[in-house]
Order: sequence, then C-alpha cells, then structure tokens
Amino acid sequence: QVQLVESGGGLVQAGDSLRLSCATSGRSSSNYAMAWFRQAPGQDRRIVASWRRWSGGITWYTDSVKDRFTISRDNAKNTLYLQMNNLRPEDTAIYYCAARADYSARYAVYTDVHQYDIWGQGTQVTVSS
Repeated sequence: QVQLVESGGGLVQAGDSLRLSCATSGRSSSNYAMAWFRQAPGQDRRIVASWRRWSGGITWYTDSVKDRFTISRDNAKNTLYLQMNNLRPEDTAIYYCAARADYSARYAVYTDVHQYDIWGQGTQVTVSS
C-alpha cells in the first residue's frame, strides 16, 4: 500500500551537508516504521537511522552517524528526511528508504534489513576528500 521514492543525493566534499528525502504515498502511512539504510560497494546494506511513531516518536542512529545525521518526518508532506551534516568519505554509499507495517504498542526499534519489506530505489551519495 506504500510506495517510497528517494531523492537528494549527490557529490559533495568532506564536511558538506546533504538532505535526503523519501516521499511516501499510499494508505496507512501512519502505521509504518521507517528507516534509512546505506550500501557501499562490496558491502552489505546497513542501518543508518530509524524512525517510529511511539509515545511522541522514536529515533535511533548507528554510532558512526550519531550527532551528525538527523532523521525526521513531515507528516503534512508525507516525507521522511535524513539531514546529513559533516559528511565523511566513508559515508559514500547508495542510500535507501525503507518501511514496514507497525501496529505494535510496545517500545521497539527496527534496525535489521530483514525487518523491512518496502524499499525505495536508492539515491547515490558520494563524499570526496
């Protein structure tokens, strides 16, 4: 029921910033958990940040991006964002938006690629030194 389209990637220098967008469409978007993953050449797809509406909202970040990246959602625009500041060459990857149905009332965070079943097409982020 939900479709995801990423945008906002590009080529930047170390220390620069980018904001990725994930436009969502379809039904029941408020009952989904969402996340940003990234995949560098020759590596597995790995979690970057996750978002879940629970008691005001839950966000989670992998250690390497904590204090640099911010995940947020604009409900009026049905868009998930990833604000990336102080980018590093090791941030170079294809970034994917992901979603999963989420009807749980308990606290939880979803950080595994196999916990999501709806994916966008990806957007390339390249950071030069």
